[in-house]
Amino acid sequence: MKKENKIAIWLQQIRAPFLILAVMLALIGIAAAFRDGYTHWLHAGLLIIGVVLTHIAVNLFNELSDYKTKIDENTTRTPFSGGSGMMQAGKTNPKAVTAAAYTAMFLGGTIGIYFCFVSSWFILGFMIAGGIAIRFYTSHLARWLVGELISGLTLGTLVVLGVYLSLTGQLNINIVFISIPPGILTTLLLFLNEFPDAEADKAGGRYHMVIYFGKKKSAKIYISGLVLTYTLIIAAPFVFAVPYTVLIALLTLPIALKAGLTALKHHSDTPKLIPALGMNVMVVLLTDLLLAVGCFI
Repeated sequence: MKKENKIAIWLQQIRAPFLILAVMLALIGIAAAFRDGYTHWLHAGLLIIGVVLTHIAVNLFNELSDYKTKIDENTTRTPFSGGSGMMQAGKTNPKAVTAAAYTAMFLGGTIGIYFCFVSSWFILGFMIAGGIAIRFYTSHLARWLVGELISGLTLGTLVVLGVYLSLTGQLNINIVFISIPPGILTTLLLFLNEFPDAEADKAGGRYHMVIYFGKKKSAKIYISGLVLTYTLIIAAPFVFAVPYTVLIALLTLPIALKAGLTALKHHSDTPKLIPALGMNVMVVLLTDLLLAVGCFI
């Protein structure tokens, strides 16, 4: 196998396009810290690497679990859900993927420990929470009806807070409030992506919100999550000392509206739901990016 092919295969195995979310979340924390006078480009770059590594670990552990439970063999694969299919195709194997997952988790944890020494040992608490979510999301949390919420907290809100804490050594109510919309968006990203896989997930032992509520009611919950997200963004500059420039994130509202209406109309029709999945990804990534831009400017 050519080297180029191996690289391409592993980029698919780690689901590289989804790692953009990790970068966007880190940028929000970095932007908020820079706005508050804490500028350290080397540390900022190191934090982005650390967050991306932990996201790689999440993706790999998820792929391993879905391979072992055969969930990915029964899903209708879309560009946004259903796994990479690399192990099913024999292009990678569980042993190599397991080693890669633990390596990424270890390297990300090493970066976290560094910031415990140079910034604050409170970071260790964030790391423990994140580590539990990374390792046990698919094998346990996604089977206990809390997977989306825990992921939104640990792989959304706590990423923003952890990055800010690592750069500043402290937290304040402003960064806590501005970290909530990205957490909700991370939850919504996972939530909508579960729609096409609900039946396969249920057969494989998962028990998440789409299975519990059903797709019709879940579509309404998805829209409610979007409304809450934008409400919090609008309220932020008026309630706390958050810059009014974060309102630039409202530019994604038309895309969110279209995604919500599409999900409501086609929640049980996967081919027609796929555009909503794509718009949902755009909403999450662009809103996070614009929140970071709003903090920077």
